[in-house]
Amino acid sequence: MNRRTRSAMAVFAALVAGTVLIVYAYRAERSSADLAQASSQRNELRADPGEGRMTAENETTSPRDEAPKSASEAAKPQGEAAPPQSQPAKPAQAPAPPVGPPPEVLYDLNRLPKEIKHTLEDIVVAAQTGNIEEMLPVLQENELPPMLSASAVSDPIAFWKRASADGEGRDVLAAMLNVFSSGFVRQGEGKNVMYIWPYFAEMDLKTLTPAQEVELYRIVPASQALAMKQSGKYTYYRAGIGSDGVWHYFLQ
Repeated sequence: MNRRTRSAMAVFAALVAGTVLIVYAYRAERSSADLAQASSQRNELRADPGEGRMTAENETTSPRDEAPKSASEAAKPQGEAAPPQSQPAKPAQAPAPPVGPPPEVLYDLNRLPKEIKHTLEDIVVAAQTGNIEEMLPVLQENELPPMLSASAVSDPIAFWKRASADGEGRDVLAAMLNVFSSGFVRQGEGKNVMYIWPYFAEMDLKTLTPAQEVELYRIVPASQALAMKQSGKYTYYRAGIGSDGVWHYFLQ
């Protein structure tokens, strides 16, 4: 069984060779309002030696050390229209909505915890047999049955057979191998870390590079892939395995 496992993982590792890294750049523009016009609205001040305070030639102003007039009065200089009021800083500086850095796409299986490697070995070995029944021991070794549908599934093997094109689940096994041979991403922190296959499940498909589109076509039929690219959302099989090796889901 050790030889079989090593052989399966060697094939599996060969499928994921050739790392494609994505570099995103973004920029944000800043703008500020010019608020210096108000200083030109005042008349020339002259000193009143009798009381030690400043008075305007045409209007009375408050001394610097006293509270200024109300906003409604200050906004009405005599003889000309009031200058435009300053806008709040938020609209002036609002950049495009923050998207955050895209998840790092991983291909190196050595970056996976050993518990996940063990789970992957079991899945790959069982899937390569072509017999969907071989997946039963893998499911039984899991801490909890993985989620296979939005609704509860009592018999995973029977469910996969019904969902398959040939009634034997072989295309489901092929989908497993294709999904797990793709790049993956790491999500979450601490005990909530999840490794997700394929990485397309966590990306906007409208931003794919040509090389990534080829990877998508390796997993998804062309007609479905085109529809996904138009919507930007991946809707084919995806899988998630926790850092403790528990297989959480495999569903569309």
